[in-house]
Amino acid sequence: MHTKFIFITGGVLSSLGKGLASASIGALLESRGLRVTFQKLDPYINVDPGTMNPFQHGEVFVTEDGAETDLDLGHYERFTHAVMSKKNNFTTGKVYETVIRKERRGDYLGKTIQVIPHITDEIKQRVLALAGEVDIALVEIGGTVGDIEGQPFLEAIRQLKSDLGGRNACYIHLTLVPYMKTSGEVKTKPTQHSVKALREIGIQPDILLCRTEKFLSKEIKAKIALFCNVDADAVITAKDVESIYEVPLLFHQEGLDGKILEVLNIWTGAPRLEKWEEVVHRARNPKHDVTVGMVGKYVSLAESYKSLNEALTHGGIANECRVDIRFIDSEELEQKGPDALLGGLDGILVPGGFGTRGIEGKILAASHARKKEVPFFGICLGMQTAIISIARDLCRLDRANSSEFDPETPYPVIDLMHEQVGVTAKGATMRLGAYPCSLLKDSLASRIYGAEEIRERHRHRYEVNNAFRDVLGRQGLAASGLSPSGDLVEIVEWKGHPWFLGCQFHPEFKSRPLDPHPLFRDFIRAALENRSSRPA
Repeated sequence: MHTKFIFITGGVLSSLGKGLASASIGALLESRGLRVTFQKLDPYINVDPGTMNPFQHGEVFVTEDGAETDLDLGHYERFTHAVMSKKNNFTTGKVYETVIRKERRGDYLGKTIQVIPHITDEIKQRVLALAGEVDIALVEIGGTVGDIEGQPFLEAIRQLKSDLGGRNACYIHLTLVPYMKTSGEVKTKPTQHSVKALREIGIQPDILLCRTEKFLSKEIKAKIALFCNVDADAVITAKDVESIYEVPLLFHQEGLDGKILEVLNIWTGAPRLEKWEEVVHRARNPKHDVTVGMVGKYVSLAESYKSLNEALTHGGIANECRVDIRFIDSEELEQKGPDALLGGLDGILVPGGFGTRGIEGKILAASHARKKEVPFFGICLGMQTAIISIARDLCRLDRANSSEFDPETPYPVIDLMHEQVGVTAKGATMRLGAYPCSLLKDSLASRIYGAEEIRERHRHRYEVNNAFRDVLGRQGLAASGLSPSGDLVEIVEWKGHPWFLGCQFHPEFKSRPLDPHPLFRDFIRAALENRSSRPA
């Protein structure tokens, strides 16, 4: 079967959940035996989100091949077996950069370069590059209908339906149906206006996903269908749920997958959703509870740690427990001290980040976890701060630090590698994407993974300084994961502690609800043991 396309747009307001909806549709289609892939088109002018502040954009998701992408690609990978790459996310900035480069080379033979057809053709070319290897490509358009920066993308997908043929493309529009508590009724007018705006630019949606608090009645669905010119069975309730992993089951209950197959003229067998049902059952009916403190710099916006939050949830699902994440601002920790903010935790996780703000708070968190024997998981910068704490506390290397935070430190236990010195550009100049790692035999890491060789995704510039490996090792810090050449430290663990591990990579990017990452599964297990061993 040749590749068919589903284009997913949003209206009324942002943050309705297009990424989650796209991922859930992918999960449903995959459960029917179809091969799927995804693409996110972002209308902003940044070339990629790599240099954007997490408070503005949320998490930057990293693919196997090292692309810094939108966080929705994390949803796509978590919900399906699809593996994202550089071609699965592009921005207005990337499109214009390419077109301008072609114009400078003379590729357009002196023509006047315009949004139509040159920008839209470049967008279409990138979308069509998905064809060939999968049955269905789901293409999500960022932003909302009516955004001025999104118009070239909407025009491109309008043209694509004509190019591909009617049965080879499906438009799905996500909109809001608010519930007015004062009158006790839902309002369809925002959806009508959103669809009207979409139709004005030439796109008639085939299916409407209506985000709402309660299931829509047949009467409301019929009203929306009438005013928006869609079939009544094409109006789907996208109801709020307790766990995001309920969404595929809810969509199937509403008949969404069947309607998509009808629009695209595809026949498949019934969906196999047993594994999703098991995940939802475990999420709804936990046997235990644990509290994990996440000590970070961007904790006021949970989207900054989206993959981490989900990976912790996956670890909980694997251990049949609910994970309560207590977000702790590392700057506040510097001011109030660890005893005030870290008491009563079953585990402590220090995530990655950039810049000097809040670093001392992360170092304090690592020291507290080590001294109090609380399970500790340091990721990327979290591993580096754990090493700094051990260098200062146990190796007596006063003022030990990363040269990123203190260029004058006499003990740069974290430093740039030689080939990175002199790099001044901020975008895509880090160690990015998947790299191999060899695990030390009989280490905690090798026991957790059950393997000798692994591949994990990176996003960082600074590395463990090899000049200090021996002195740190004499104090019990084992380098249990190394690059195949032995030059780069990938995992450290501290002997004599119930569970103290740091990794230079980001394991959260490869965790899925149906296949929790081994490090998160074991970290939550250790946190659960710590909770049960503490006096009541």
